[in-house]
Amino acid sequence: MKALEYDITVTANYLDDLNHVNNVVYVQWVNDIAKAHWEKVASQHIKNKYFWVLMSHTIDYKKAAVLNDTITVKTYIIESSSITSLRAVDMYNTETKELVAQSKTKWCFMNALTQRPTRITPEIEELFN
Repeated sequence: MKALEYDITVTANYLDDLNHVNNVVYVQWVNDIAKAHWEKVASQHIKNKYFWVLMSHTIDYKKAAVLNDTITVKTYIIESSSITSLRAVDMYNTETKELVAQSKTKWCFMNALTQRPTRITPEIEELFN
C-alpha cells in the first residue's frame, strides 16, 4: 500500500479555547493529506479526467495535541469498491508515538467531464497499491 506521511508542527492558530488543537483543524488536516496524496500519485492527465468527492467522514480523538507538538500525519487507502474508496488518516505525536486522532473517510470517484460517479479503474487502483 502506498502511503503518504508528513509532519505538522502545532502553532497557535491551530489551538482552541482549551489550548489544544481544534477539532476543525483535524478535519482540515485529513482533507489536506488526502488531496496531497492524490496530487502526488496522479499524473496531470489523470487529474484532468477524474476527481474525488467526500461522502462520509469520522474522526476518533484519542489524545490532545498542544502548542509546539509535532504531529505525524499518515494516510493510505484501506479498500476500494466500484466507485468508492475508504481512506485512513492516522495522526501521531511524533515524539511520544502516541495516537492523537484517527480518521476514516469514504470518497467517491468522479468523472470530470460528466461530473458523475465513475468506476475506479485498475490504473487508478494501482496508483495507491
